[in-house]
Amino acid sequence: MTQVNRLKGGLIDQSRAISFRFDDKWMKGHPGDTLASALLANGVRLMGRSFKYHRPRGPLSAGSEEPNAIVELRDGARREPNTRATTAELFDGLTAQSQNRWPSLAFDALSINDRLSSFFAAGFYYKTFMWPAAFWEKLYEPIIRRAAGLGSLSLQADPDSYDKGYLHCDLLIIGAGPAGLAAALTAGESGLNVILADEDSLPGGRLNAETFAMGQQPGHDWAAETAERLAALPNVRLMTRTTVLGAFDHGIYGALERVSDHLPVPPEGKPRQILWRIYSTRAILAAGATERPIVFENNDRPGIMMAGALRAYANRWATTPAQEIAVFTNNDDGHRTARDLLAKGVTVTAVIDTRPDAPKGTGYEVIAGGTITNTSGRLGLTKVEVTDARGNRRSVTCGALGVSGGWNPNVSLTCHQRGRPTWNADIHAFVPGGTLPQGMVVAGAANGLFSTHAALTSGADIAAQIAADLGHTATRPDLPQAEDTPLAITPFWHVQGAKRAWVDQQNDVTAKDIKLAHQENFTSVEHLKRYTTLGMATDQGKTSNTAGMAIMAEVAGKSIPEVGTTMFRPPYTPTAIGAFAGRARGKDFRPTRKTPSHFWAEEQGAVFVEVGMWLRAQWFPRAGETHWRQSVDREVLQTRASVGICDVTTLGKIDVQGADAAAFLNKIYCNAFAKLPVGRVRYGLMLREDGIAMDDGTAARLAEDHFVVTTTTANAVTVYRHMEFVRQCLCPDMDVQLISTTEAWAQFSVAGPNARKLLQKVVDPEFDLSNDGFPFMACGEITVCGGLPARLFRISFSGELAYEIAVPTRYGDAMIRRLMEAGREFDVVAYGTEALGVMRIEKGHAAGNELNGTTTALNLGMGKMVSANKDSIGAVLSRRDGLNAPDALRLVGLRPVDRSKPVPAGAHLMTKGSPVDAAHDQGYVTSACYSPNLGHSIALAFLKSGDTRMGETLRLVSPLTGVEHDVEVVSAHFVDPEGERLRA
Repeated sequence: MTQVNRLKGGLIDQSRAISFRFDDKWMKGHPGDTLASALLANGVRLMGRSFKYHRPRGPLSAGSEEPNAIVELRDGARREPNTRATTAELFDGLTAQSQNRWPSLAFDALSINDRLSSFFAAGFYYKTFMWPAAFWEKLYEPIIRRAAGLGSLSLQADPDSYDKGYLHCDLLIIGAGPAGLAAALTAGESGLNVILADEDSLPGGRLNAETFAMGQQPGHDWAAETAERLAALPNVRLMTRTTVLGAFDHGIYGALERVSDHLPVPPEGKPRQILWRIYSTRAILAAGATERPIVFENNDRPGIMMAGALRAYANRWATTPAQEIAVFTNNDDGHRTARDLLAKGVTVTAVIDTRPDAPKGTGYEVIAGGTITNTSGRLGLTKVEVTDARGNRRSVTCGALGVSGGWNPNVSLTCHQRGRPTWNADIHAFVPGGTLPQGMVVAGAANGLFSTHAALTSGADIAAQIAADLGHTATRPDLPQAEDTPLAITPFWHVQGAKRAWVDQQNDVTAKDIKLAHQENFTSVEHLKRYTTLGMATDQGKTSNTAGMAIMAEVAGKSIPEVGTTMFRPPYTPTAIGAFAGRARGKDFRPTRKTPSHFWAEEQGAVFVEVGMWLRAQWFPRAGETHWRQSVDREVLQTRASVGICDVTTLGKIDVQGADAAAFLNKIYCNAFAKLPVGRVRYGLMLREDGIAMDDGTAARLAEDHFVVTTTTANAVTVYRHMEFVRQCLCPDMDVQLISTTEAWAQFSVAGPNARKLLQKVVDPEFDLSNDGFPFMACGEITVCGGLPARLFRISFSGELAYEIAVPTRYGDAMIRRLMEAGREFDVVAYGTEALGVMRIEKGHAAGNELNGTTTALNLGMGKMVSANKDSIGAVLSRRDGLNAPDALRLVGLRPVDRSKPVPAGAHLMTKGSPVDAAHDQGYVTSACYSPNLGHSIALAFLKSGDTRMGETLRLVSPLTGVEHDVEVVSAHFVDPEGERLRA
């Protein structure tokens, strides 16, 4: 296919041709082209289909506001759906496919929806598919799901990488048009640390699309020279292909840099995109303005575009959508388009100007006071029907139509912190309101200053003021003379009497839909948006909102400012989820934390399990063991018979220090801690503010002003955050400091009858480990292995004589090896999390399955721990009647009547003879295991009035697993219920 619509000149490299493919047709373009400009040059106007009615659509714009020309790029794993052809940079070998059509773009079977449009008016999905009810799941939903969505995924892993980065600056300038360049030059030469970000590959903004002179040179040359001048400044960072996505708290902005999107494959070691978090002291928004359309009958045919976009395609990309073009305008900007096109050799068949006093044209006909009442052309525009000021109708032949209804300042980023735009009657557009993100000032066209001179001046003035505010001597550069044409516009929003006039072209919202919304009382702009989907497409209403508000104002009998406008949300333009994820994918989705004994455990052939972000040894299989239960049973039996060692480093560890440390813990825990002696440990239960159990653990008092708190592995972060909240917000006057030391100490549980004997071979001899010298629940700072600082806690999770010994993490690997060597004479065994779980169930200890966010101290059998003699978080609300009902759930033990039967976790308990339903549910199993010490399955469960039902036989039912048999209610303490072993 030849480039039939290619013009001379432009900012592309016409000396070199590159090939690309669109819908299986190969074509030629040039470096510097976008996909849209190259397609137009090759005579292609039809690039997509609309979402709802599948109407033929071509590009409306030349930038990121594009609602129509949405395509799929690339093949295979790199397939990228929903990409704007207007911003996709052309490269050799680029492949693109149109989307939202079947079987082809020219013949789309789903365009039948357009014939049935009367059934799909605004809000149809709220009124249909309701009857018969049975049809929803079997018929309606499958059809809707098949038709929904735009584009398709490759369903393969993305081979490219995405990165994240952090930048800091005195001044962030958003937009590298004339205002942004003038601001950057002023701030940079004044010594500020400046970041200038622009979504385009070329700095200059509209200067690259216009024929304006800047002094004695073309505007695009001035922009290029200024960019070079900025690049030479060490304190200025010029970031092209970078879209600022959102304005967040404290001067923080999110920005997406498209590092390699313009290349077939990212260079070795380079990411495809980088998501930047930019910390700025001040910011200038110089994002320019977006041209808005006029709404009229069949205004969506391929070839109907914004007049400014036609100018951009001609001046920058040296292309035109057709050789004969008409213009429909309500302002002088439309005439500028006509003049530029004529200068490029394109025939302008007419300029239809809605103003009766429209200026005369040279080289083209002006139809003053005229309107366009209809258009023709099935897959592309062929002619328009015009009604002149006298009411006479005529046809104007054209292959493209440029529409200019005025310009809207790009206010999106000013709204990201609830700022609402205000109406400016001078330019008939919304401008930034009084509430802006912290440190932001708006310059140039984004603030309603549309002339090039005003943009330059405002950018330089604002930057100079910011430099002075930040303590710098402002250096103002010499700015070139530039056009300063006053705005000449008469508002004209839509042509009256149109039957199907399109407002939001991507979501197929018509003027009639807006009027219907008003008729059905959806008059608030927020309701209008959701009822009609106006402004909910990928362009967030950049090309449609103002016209929609104007039509609503007209039917409501109000002014546009009275109707108001919706606000905008991040991101400014559609952003790939991969960019937000960065490198957090696959095994890097979150960090993998390894215990200090991990490499030793690998050497022993351990099987590992993910516990939060930790990898923990689950069990240690030995030769001849063919089932995990064999390994776990051995570890449990060997530990209870002699001694076992388990790495418990993953338990949360929080150092609490300060004169008020004891009083602070007394507030945090529901049981008493104020009088805990130095050298002792106490078990503690922590409640949420609503009285529900949050976590359990221990607090060891190493000194009067120093405690070490342990938490469960799963809640380590949650508890630390909670404690910091209490410290900073609830008890700011307390002298207490917190620090997480989970990773600072390697900690090992040494449990079993020979635990003391093993430790006596490791702990330095001056420390007395006898039962009298170091009793149950004692703690202390010790040394091991000839002087290595360590901590020792006599606490037990297994129910056996047990200790937890902690050494600095860097000695963790050496410590596990030393312990195993010292325990060889006692037939020591390393045990993993499964054996740990079995022993804690045998002992009746609550863990994560019981601390599930719904249980109370009463449910756990710890109701008496909630002290009534002090104030603590959650204590008052834990006494609510609803949490203390007579038949409240209580923690109990279960064993099967038939000892050969399993007791699965999650099973429910029913009285014998009662129906199996929620109304008769008596409780549920939380934790279950096979006990090698008892020779049968056991479980912990919550049972209504469980403390009064010991010995009762219940039915255990698990419909999901097909289990149903009788179980006996017993004490949760299956092994050593009196606690003699752990006190030995």
